[in-house]
Amino acid sequence: MRPRVLCGIAAAVALFATACGSGGGGSADGANAGGGGGQPTATGAFPVKVADCAGKETTVGQAPKKIVTSNAASLEMLLQLGAGDRVIGTGFPPGKGSLPAPLAEQGAKVPVLGTTVIAKEKLLGSGADLYVDTFGSMPMMGAAGAGPTEQEFTAAGIQHVFLLSTACAGTPKAAKAPRTDLAEVENDIRRLGAVTGTAARAEELVAAMERTVGEVRTATAAVPADQRPGYFLFDFDAGTKQPVAVCGRQVANAVITLAGARNVFADCDADFKPVSWEDVVGKNPDWIQLAVRNRGSEEENRKAFDAAEAFLRDFPATQGLQAVKEGRFLRIGSEVTTIAGVRNADTVRRIAATVHPTLVKNGQ
Repeated sequence: MRPRVLCGIAAAVALFATACGSGGGGSADGANAGGGGGQPTATGAFPVKVADCAGKETTVGQAPKKIVTSNAASLEMLLQLGAGDRVIGTGFPPGKGSLPAPLAEQGAKVPVLGTTVIAKEKLLGSGADLYVDTFGSMPMMGAAGAGPTEQEFTAAGIQHVFLLSTACAGTPKAAKAPRTDLAEVENDIRRLGAVTGTAARAEELVAAMERTVGEVRTATAAVPADQRPGYFLFDFDAGTKQPVAVCGRQVANAVITLAGARNVFADCDADFKPVSWEDVVGKNPDWIQLAVRNRGSEEENRKAFDAAEAFLRDFPATQGLQAVKEGRFLRIGSEVTTIAGVRNADTVRRIAATVHPTLVKNGQ
């Protein structure tokens, strides 16, 4: 694989792994009550059984007291669930300004065990009794991305559970059909709720997501599939020399689909995939999301969005696209689109309100 391709994929994974974005809002921002392993029972009872991507089950006998998260995606879910006071460390920490305001102060207090992947020795010696893993093994990061073996987790007294909506997306056992709903994300929220004894809160969060998405789906139901606008997520932080597309297995495909649009790269059988600018031009999207990671302030975010837009307007391969000439851009952070979480539902509404303004209101 060419170095620039590998760098592009690594940047996409780092972006996906580091939940440093805003751009959501509405019902699931933390201020309101608003996979392969099956849906756990929302009783709050123990023991709880959860499965990994291969279907291997882990039995959690009691609510964990010390939790480590692999990145800010799983950290945010635990904060949303009200279990943040039990998180003793994280990798890929949230960036400044990335978490919803009601969660930001608590999230900032979580110790950072690794700015990227947590070193194996540090993770095993953390004192955790539960490790929530957003991805599992990350081969592109070499030995650093391998992580402890299951035998090493067991020897350290750490139970290992996954966010299946993300950990399984790039595996051979992932569903081949494009992801078109948020069921796997919702099941992850329920799964973590069951594991942490916060099942009732998990149901509140899922219910809020389903209300938001349900309203959008009802509003756009009459739009025929062949008339739904083509949509390209321009992952600006993954690099501009070779774009990295979000494919059918990625959670963003579900977000885009539920919003009444059509991901122009939904047919690539992966979660992320390097493509060419010729491919993008050939797809001729009707709308382009300027997906940038949160920079920590409104002003810095505006500058990043401006830079992404300026690139598309100036780059010879894209400046002739009708979407570019007509300024059909969406300024929505990457994280709330490509990272599994409660705020995915609000992103569905934001996209729908832009591409179907006469049908969907209140997108902000």
